Amino acid sequence: MIDVRNIRSDDLRYLLAVARTGRRQSAALDLGVDHTTVSRRVRALEKVLGVRLLQRSADGWELTDVGRSIAEKARLIEEAVQETADVVLGISENPLRGTIRITAPDGFGSLFVAPALAKLRMSHPHLVVELITDTRQLNLYQSGFDLAVAVGTPITSRLVSERVCQYSLGLYGSEGYFREHGEPGSLDELTAHPLVFFVDSLLQVGDLDLSRHLPGVAAKFMSTNIFAHVAATRSGGGIGLLPAFMADQHTDLRRILPEAVDVRLAFSLAARRESLTNPAVQAVRQAIQEEARSRRDELVPTV
Repeated sequence: MIDVRNIRSDDLRYLLAVARTGRRQSAALDLGVDHTTVSRRVRALEKVLGVRLLQRSADGWELTDVGRSIAEKARLIEEAVQETADVVLGISENPLRGTIRITAPDGFGSLFVAPALAKLRMSHPHLVVELITDTRQLNLYQSGFDLAVAVGTPITSRLVSERVCQYSLGLYGSEGYFREHGEPGSLDELTAHPLVFFVDSLLQVGDLDLSRHLPGVAAKFMSTNIFAHVAATRSGGGIGLLPAFMADQHTDLRRILPEAVDVRLAFSLAARRESLTNPAVQAVRQAIQEEARSRRDELVPTV
């Protein structure tokens, strides 16, 4: 028999923080305490309830089935407390608040996600967003992020993912490069030119495997950052396999062999299941989807 008087409602807040970040250290940072306090408070809650609420996994910490049910109830309590505070503060409508962490590829994150988040914050100034750009897929459970935009499909099935948009990659070169080295008229001729692309060994994104799209062509200028690809291509460092939404912004770049090379990939948006109950996470998801939808012609231009 559980004596409800022994349940400290504040301990539920610690459980929610771990559930949202997937890491006790990240939860401690959010709560402004040290990680040992988080561990102690969660253990105390487990002792009172007589059940395990969290379990260790290769990705960090995750809720047990019972823990997931309790976390959902705890979220309702948290919302009620926040609504009470809003009444005291005279806020008629509960605004989006809190900190949302999101990771996205460099190019799409900077040119699409960042504007979407900026527009959202204009309407919801209490919302804090942290955007980390990285083409490599990060593990949401280990990193403590709420959302992740990735090329292709996230590598773990424990995330809830949705497709955001398709985008096109093509071959681009500068006019200066073509004057000095000539312009390849076929894929066979392309093999004689240096390609600008990702460092394959550091990428860990199967959809961007160069051999899938241009077999027999070797990258000679490689970087983990797509903005470096664009800069190197504009500087005459080679022919870049670039996203159209980035390359088409520069009038000094020209697309070549569009009928032979029009790589179509997709961006997906993934979230931990525990994060989906957060209204701010839902708002960020919608904002990113709307930004991509309204600018589809940039992502997949007519070639």
